[in-house]
Amino acid sequence: MMKNYDHKKIEKKWQKEWDKNKIYQAKDSTKKPKFYSLIEFPYPSGDGLHVGHPRPYIGMDVISRKKRMEGFNVLYPIGWDAFGLPTENYAIKTGLDPRVVTKRNSDNFRRQIKSIGISFDWSREVNTTDPKYYKWTQWIFLQFFKKGLAYKKKMLINWCPKDKIGLANEEVVGGMCERCGAAVEKREKEQWMLAITKYADRLDKDLDTVDYSLQIKLAQRNWIGKSEGAEIEFEYFASSDFPSLRTAKPNSSLGKTERSSVIKVFTTRPDTIFGATFLALSPEVAKKITGKDYGIKVDADRENKEKIGIDTGLKAKNPANGEMIPVFAVNYVSVDYGTGAIMGVPAHDERDFEFAKKYNLPINQVVEPAFTSDVGEGVLKPGMPIVKRNAVCAIVRNPKDDTYLCISWKGEHHMHGLVTGGIDNGESVVDTAKREAHEETGYKNLKYIKTSPIAINTFFYHRVKQQNRAAHFQFVFLELENEEVDKVDEKESSLHEVVWKKRSELKDFFTVFEGKFLVELLNHDDYIYTSTGLLSNSGKFSGMDSEQAKKEIIKFIGGKEKTTFKLRDWIFSRQRYWGEPIPVVHCDKCGVVALPEKDLPLELPKLT
Repeated sequence: MMKNYDHKKIEKKWQKEWDKNKIYQAKDSTKKPKFYSLIEFPYPSGDGLHVGHPRPYIGMDVISRKKRMEGFNVLYPIGWDAFGLPTENYAIKTGLDPRVVTKRNSDNFRRQIKSIGISFDWSREVNTTDPKYYKWTQWIFLQFFKKGLAYKKKMLINWCPKDKIGLANEEVVGGMCERCGAAVEKREKEQWMLAITKYADRLDKDLDTVDYSLQIKLAQRNWIGKSEGAEIEFEYFASSDFPSLRTAKPNSSLGKTERSSVIKVFTTRPDTIFGATFLALSPEVAKKITGKDYGIKVDADRENKEKIGIDTGLKAKNPANGEMIPVFAVNYVSVDYGTGAIMGVPAHDERDFEFAKKYNLPINQVVEPAFTSDVGEGVLKPGMPIVKRNAVCAIVRNPKDDTYLCISWKGEHHMHGLVTGGIDNGESVVDTAKREAHEETGYKNLKYIKTSPIAINTFFYHRVKQQNRAAHFQFVFLELENEEVDKVDEKESSLHEVVWKKRSELKDFFTVFEGKFLVELLNHDDYIYTSTGLLSNSGKFSGMDSEQAKKEIIKFIGGKEKTTFKLRDWIFSRQRYWGEPIPVVHCDKCGVVALPEKDLPLELPKLT
């Protein structure tokens, strides 16, 4: 009969044998293939392990043991990432030297990890608080410093007034310090920085060369956040004597208004500048310009928060059309992205639209979707001229059963869509919509609801008219006042039949190539078009492809092309005391001077 397994006795015996025989120690010289296993070194800030510590160790331990069995020379090291604020705070609280706390905690961590039996190579154990270790991190820092990659800069940081220390963005949760729960402030502090942004473009491009999963590459690219666009200067004015919104022309004198300065705006969509109806500044940038504290903060999760803005009282001149537009301090623009200021284009940006609706600001469409039929009989015929046509799409709803009036073409031209037609000379879009609906379906008592601010352009071969067409469509919403219907002309009725469809059925019913857009338009009361297309209401640029017009518009308004990144230079140290000393000398005569490498390590002073 098998005795009970005494794991404490048996495992302790064999762990002692494993240590004695160094079975997990990687060989310095061997012909075996090499394999390097690495986990994130633990931070021994507490009295001992918690369940989150051994989870990755065990996973990598399984891989390491398998590789050893397959004949690999495996290096699986362990160490202690032991500098940091929690140990310092604990030392202050208890009156102990951080060195004592760190040694005590790491000794206990080591004992516990060994008791689990993880196959670490303990001969290569490191501790970041050991001067023999941080001598080399200081050496690396000096190489950065000599190459201009390490520098000091005054900047706004997340400041915890309780811990009296700077925090990374990840350490701020809901505007509070992750450690102590105090409300985080923005304070200007001089910081040591590492210039990782000098490598931002290379980091982005080199993702093409590494064997990562697509999801990881996407996450990395989003973190780097490469954005190509333009930096544009908007003059702003503090005088109350502003000109009329539409009287000032681009580059013209603004009469009695007093020029104060310019606000630099970064945008990835300079093609939409004619639709800019306000400027939105981060609270920090607004305070720097006006000297006022607006009492609003930017949340890290700003995409999902209510948009809040305070009118600064300033006006800015749109350099594209000369219009004077209001300037707001807002909670959805971060000082850390671009210039900390954006131009609000509510017709083509969802956040700007939400803000404009809330504060009753103009919403001006300047980019129209463009659709080209690329399959079937609707493909443009080569060599045939393109006939331009202003047209209307009538969106007719029956309020009794919430269905929409559609037509289904018969015979060889079989397709499904809404009622459409060209605008006759002198005819309004509403009259056209009602006329076309009456001629094609017989319904005559139609109530006008609204005209969509979004128009589209379609390019196709008209199978019935046998013409290449470039149609500019506007959308008119109508409702049946009653179901009285006239007889439809025999020619019209021979071409198509009337069909009523519920909104949920339209997705599978439409065969027209702009059908997906129509479904989106119907399913959203406020449909915001955020993609590219043809410019409208954009002066001499109207009718141009929005992508192709970007460079010309940048030149026209005196802007400059610019690439920005979400990636920021790294704040190198946020410790007060318990961190590796920066190996430089602050000289009144020479400024910041590198410590000679022969004098490394520069050790922390002992506490008394």
